[in-house]
Amino acid sequence: MTAQTTVAGAAAERTLFAVPGMRCAGCISKIERGLNPLPGILSARVNFTAKQIAVEHLPELQVPQIQEALAKLGFEAQPLRSTEQERDKSESRALLRATAVAGFAAMNVMLLSVSVWSGAAGATRDLFHLLSALIAIPTVAYSGRPFFRSAWSALRHGRTNMDVPISIGVLLVTGLSLFETLTGGAHAYFDGAVMLLFFLLCGRVLDSVMRDRARDGVTALLKQTAPGATVLLEDGRTEWRAAEALQLGMCLLVAAGERLAADGIVEEGASAVDLSLLTGESAPQHVAAGDKVLAGTLNLQGPLTVRVTAAGPDTAIADIARLMEQAGQGRSRYVRIADRAARLYAPAVHTLAASSFLLWLGMGAGWHQALLIAAAVLIITCPCALGLAVPAAQIVTAGALMRAGVLVKDGSALERLAEADRALFDKTGTLTLGRPVPNLEMVPDEARPILAALARRSHHPLSRAIALALEATPAAAIDELREIPGFGLKGRCAGQAVSLGRPAAAEGMASELCIGDEAWTIGFQDRLRPEAVATLQRLERLGLASSIASGDRAAAVAPVARELGLTAQTGMHPQDKLDAIARLAGAGHKVLMVGDGLNDGPALAAGHVSMAPASASDVGQNAADAVFLGDSLAPVATAVAAARRTMRVVRQNFAIAIGYNAVAVPLALLGKVTPLVAAIAMSGSSIIVVANALRLRSAAR
Repeated sequence: MTAQTTVAGAAAERTLFAVPGMRCAGCISKIERGLNPLPGILSARVNFTAKQIAVEHLPELQVPQIQEALAKLGFEAQPLRSTEQERDKSESRALLRATAVAGFAAMNVMLLSVSVWSGAAGATRDLFHLLSALIAIPTVAYSGRPFFRSAWSALRHGRTNMDVPISIGVLLVTGLSLFETLTGGAHAYFDGAVMLLFFLLCGRVLDSVMRDRARDGVTALLKQTAPGATVLLEDGRTEWRAAEALQLGMCLLVAAGERLAADGIVEEGASAVDLSLLTGESAPQHVAAGDKVLAGTLNLQGPLTVRVTAAGPDTAIADIARLMEQAGQGRSRYVRIADRAARLYAPAVHTLAASSFLLWLGMGAGWHQALLIAAAVLIITCPCALGLAVPAAQIVTAGALMRAGVLVKDGSALERLAEADRALFDKTGTLTLGRPVPNLEMVPDEARPILAALARRSHHPLSRAIALALEATPAAAIDELREIPGFGLKGRCAGQAVSLGRPAAAEGMASELCIGDEAWTIGFQDRLRPEAVATLQRLERLGLASSIASGDRAAAVAPVARELGLTAQTGMHPQDKLDAIARLAGAGHKVLMVGDGLNDGPALAAGHVSMAPASASDVGQNAADAVFLGDSLAPVATAVAAARRTMRVVRQNFAIAIGYNAVAVPLALLGKVTPLVAAIAMSGSSIIVVANALRLRSAAR
């Protein structure tokens, strides 16, 4: 995907590349250091979460040349297209299959190993070793491919990564076990090799799933635009054209019920459109000739003729998608901090294993014993317990929160949620239910059948709210019913003129029912979510100061702010919300963003952590780290409290994992641990960490 920008007075292009071979922080620094000095490249930024590289380059530097430069660094890259996303999801499915195979094999090999551990000897032991080999060797060959390919690619280009010692350890243990099996030896360690693969693949699958979800947010946003539009040609004919073929100055014919495929100015017609995409305000906005309309907004009433002012990548909705993507890149730096420690893992393990092999060989031990000790070091130093310290706690808490009505999509969100010290709330659909409720007290009973009949014939959101409120009311017979664009419905009932539409002068959301010479103005109220006040008080006790950041008008926000006792910023566009988050972050705050609308997507992606209600748009749900179910706001505070308890358990798990390595590694170096014992110890430390994490099953209470 290539876009054109201007840098220092010269035209520049920005190309996104998919690079699935990135595995650790070392890959990030290698790519950025390797690309940035090249002639023609203005900048290269890695988005590790999405496994993408954004390259700003001069037009004379072609995409194949950048691909060649990346290949020399050891990374296969392709320009990002929708097919690349499908390929990445295909890789996720392949990882899942490999994990399933490794898990099934581990269970069966462990069953056979139990008999050997229990004292089986002679022909029985040899048979069990042979059966284990028949299960383990194909499993290692199939399920180990993600690690083997990554390790080979790194070594082929003169670098190393975490997959190199993993691959060496698995292959070495498998080879030694096969040698023991064929020579009738007493020991085989197929169980250790297969279990190691299974634990590591579980982590790789979770990482892949989270990347897929991060990409889905931008994809869902771009789907809000229409695939095309009906264009009015100069000779009066009409022709349907795809959105990417629309150009500036074209006239679009937009019927009621259609979404706009481009930004533009209304040339003819009047209607009401849903602009919550930009403002988040639930009330439809009246538009007429001369008004601006945006791609992705829904035309609710009459037909419009719109002259295109921006199309394709220049539309407002495309700008929001880019903001979301850039916000995601900014947050990926957080992932890098946690990943830097892993850069020391590969060289440290290589050094330990090689030193133990050479040391024991020099002390007179045979190559077989020296290799067994080196293999034990490689296995026992596998950071499974360390790697499970965080995800085990996160998974248990995520399950507890799910039972409490909170769906956590990203395990690292719990860590960021525990750190949050400020909360920004959107108003409509977040602090409030986002469902307008009509106040019908002033409408007399005899007028309600007429109101019900008119409301049921309209697709306007306020009319639908009235129809829902009068669901049990029988409808009157309406004759000569017609819709007037920009106003509403008119007709006759029992010889009298009746109408339902927009009042000539009214503050906020309102409709007007007219019967003959009488008229009633119907006001609407968007009610607060249940437990909103109690939730904000609990957040304050947890140390989170809250405020409102809304795209609504000040008049619509003020009553809610007063009732909740919060300060509010109003009339905010997506970029305004991003700027507000950036200012708070610059002051050292960790922002929890809670929102629901399309216009909240970039802010949800940019916040230190984010939550959205289940009623949110697809964009809001995909951009948020967690989604809470039901109407109550209480799950927001529940999630913060659970996240903080989770991090206490995570620190305990780190202490357990580090203590295990402090004891086990010296024993392995001294030759006191066989590869089988190393595998059991590695698994045992993992089980202890998981058992400690299981205490979080009640974290959401």
